[in-house]
Amino acid sequence: MLQLRPNCECCNTDLPPAALNARICSFECTFCSACADGPLRGICPNCGGELVRRPVRPANKLANSPASTERVFQPHGCSQSVMTAQAAS
Repeated sequence: MLQLRPNCECCNTDLPPAALNARICSFECTFCSACADGPLRGICPNCGGELVRRPVRPANKLANSPASTERVFQPHGCSQSVMTAQAAS
């Protein structure tokens, strides 16, 4: 079951369970669409995997299967991605 992490790892933007702007990779690294589509260019800085829209868990299922409350904030991954993208330009 997906963890539904509560924030973007790059900019720490809140991403509640119903957020349509949440993006994840196959390891569930979580980013907002602004970071995923912008500096990350659709690639996870942690594993190199594709970032896709995170599914929304139906509200009536959150009581028995709640979203994670553990925040992961690793802005260094975004900084490295920005530097790599700039070097490639």
